[in-house]
Amino acid sequence: MANPFSIHKSSEQGLSVLVLTGYLDAHTAPEFEKAVETEFEAGRVKLVVECSRLTYISSAGLGVFMSFIEEIRSTGGDIKICSLDPKVFQVFDILGFSALFDIVPDLPAAVQRFQEVPVKET
Repeated sequence: MANPFSIHKSSEQGLSVLVLTGYLDAHTAPEFEKAVETEFEAGRVKLVVECSRLTYISSAGLGVFMSFIEEIRSTGGDIKICSLDPKVFQVFDILGFSALFDIVPDLPAAVQRFQEVPVKET
């Protein structure tokens, strides 16, 4: 396998960061799903998925994002996606994910987004 998949977990200012590397497809999506599930079950609902080394994503990989977003947001959390390769971003964008998810340029921008206070509409 030319691009083996891996996930590196870390923490940044109280946020859980999952760094994805390689191909996220039907064979590797369960590993990503388990990583997100582990964070969620531990009460860590402010997640950043860092994708600078993600070279490919399939519908199975995209499905993992979709399967958790409502539940995470219902608990006051969110998933921010950062550092997407242009080809991978194109897949997210074509399928409308850029309207559903906060996709930012890099990890500092993702951290900043979590620190911003939402403006309440009157």
